[in-house]
Amino acid sequence: MPKTIEPKLRKIGDYLHLEEDAIFSIPEYQRAYSWQIDNCDKLWQDIMDFIESGSKDRYFFGTIIINCQDDDQKLVLIDGQQRTTTFLLLLKALLIRIIKAIKATSNDKESRELCNGLKTRRRTIMSILYKAEEIDDEPDEETDNEIYKHTKIMENLSINERYPNELSTILSAADYKEAADKVTQIKYRQKDNRYTNFFRNFKFFCEKIDELSESELNNFAKAVTQECEVIEIRSWQVEQAIMMFNSLNSDGMPLCDSDIISAKLYASADRKGEISEFNALWKQLAENVEKLMETNVATLDGILMQQMYYVRAVNRETISDNGYVILTTPGLRRYYTEINKKLLDNPNDLCREMIHLTEAWAKVADYPLIRLLLKFNYNSRLFMASYFHRLALEEITEANIAVIAESMLRLFTVLELVDTGFSSAKFKMFLFKENVQIADKSVSVGEIKKDFDEHIAANWTREAIRDAVMSYDGYTLVYLNEYLFAKERGMEFKMGSKCDIEHIMPSSGNNLDAIREDAGFADKDEFKGFVNKIGNKILLEERINRAIGNEWFRVKVSTKLSDRTGYIDSEYPIAKYLVEKYKGAKKPFWKKKDIQAATKEASERIVRFVFGK
Repeated sequence: MPKTIEPKLRKIGDYLHLEEDAIFSIPEYQRAYSWQIDNCDKLWQDIMDFIESGSKDRYFFGTIIINCQDDDQKLVLIDGQQRTTTFLLLLKALLIRIIKAIKATSNDKESRELCNGLKTRRRTIMSILYKAEEIDDEPDEETDNEIYKHTKIMENLSINERYPNELSTILSAADYKEAADKVTQIKYRQKDNRYTNFFRNFKFFCEKIDELSESELNNFAKAVTQECEVIEIRSWQVEQAIMMFNSLNSDGMPLCDSDIISAKLYASADRKGEISEFNALWKQLAENVEKLMETNVATLDGILMQQMYYVRAVNRETISDNGYVILTTPGLRRYYTEINKKLLDNPNDLCREMIHLTEAWAKVADYPLIRLLLKFNYNSRLFMASYFHRLALEEITEANIAVIAESMLRLFTVLELVDTGFSSAKFKMFLFKENVQIADKSVSVGEIKKDFDEHIAANWTREAIRDAVMSYDGYTLVYLNEYLFAKERGMEFKMGSKCDIEHIMPSSGNNLDAIREDAGFADKDEFKGFVNKIGNKILLEERINRAIGNEWFRVKVSTKLSDRTGYIDSEYPIAKYLVEKYKGAKKPFWKKKDIQAATKEASERIVRFVFGK
């Protein structure tokens, strides 16, 4: 007969104090350790506020859900990983400081009671972290170091965790210095950012604890282990544990939809006997997503959303029986776990499809057209993803995605210019309907482009778009203008990660009044009406923009790197064009008429692009 759920209200010290053969386990599908210093600071302040309040009640830190299906001695943390890991780091920081405090108070007769309290705290923490029960009152460095190195309280099996041994490294260290020397240091990161969340949080606690007096330290350690509580719920059925995990959120961090969905997928794969393959696929998916996150291309929730849009399009779930477009979009969690639960019946197939998406994004991420499209609107990713599913990875090339990406870009260019949002029928309704075509391999790219052409022509006029560009004072279209300028002149366009929007005529600076008068502006109001027009803005490398600051145009257009870097060293098309255009001029000027002419050219260029001719 299966065991029933066992909820218990437990002191933190009792909850963390495991039997000799027991161990906490982070399951394969769990998120990585993601608590940061702000979470630890809140935990610290909560405990300090509780101590200062003098309350005789205990402080409650939420619910912990443990799955004991495989073995009562293997405590699988379904919900509570973040808090459990953080409390272990806090206890290690306390232990290091307590040992110092014992040495500082042991020869002081007036501090005998305090010293005895600190020794009690040390024994308690040693018994928790290292399951050491017979401990001498006086710390002994050699003996203690042996204890630190031979006991493991937690194993981390998460396929999402890049640093599964980091906690053990910290717990096994003799002191803070040894921990700092042995923990992972991430390449290419500076200062504290080179450390993992584990060590940064440990360091935070060490620094806060060092601010406490010996008496405050004793009270704090006692409060943590004896006066703070959790509800520990043990389940002997993984499905039951995950169901509770879905409904409870007590760790101070919102559960991502991907956390819930991955847990459901894991349970499904386990039920089908496909867990090893699932773990390998999910690990690959997580690694791919992590790389995409470094360049802000996609998150795991984002990939799940793109997959949902694709599945809904393929199944025509966005089109009613009467042909009407259904704009209501379910939440990720509800869609995968309630509306279309059959997706979870084939977890490995779902993983493969999402891996394909991540590999497609990784391949196109540096395409100038894609980088440009992603500047406009996040929703473009949802519909490009449906097109990626039509193509094998080797078929995804700049040429093969250009028509769809440019069609999407044309529509989102209009969205940037008109006084309405994405949710309006002219955008969201059209794209929901068109996504069915985009996901359908039997529909040609030419047919899809035609749909965009006809939709744009039916809803907007060239005159309206031209006028909107002429009065545009934003920044997003500057990228598009640069791209189109390069394309019409056969120039290379690469959108670097460190680029700025440069005002050819400065919008601020010490020489502003003189520059304004030199450019032919009658007053400040007229100047303000021109300085932010698209014709006065170009892309420029960050290093160049910082170097030339608010200089005169003649300085910007002719300065060389050996002196001070200027347009002449830029790789962006319009900057290069300006250098070439004014190369022979003795005293080049950038006046009001130049801004007018450049803005008119940009508007015509963008209008031609939007209307496809």
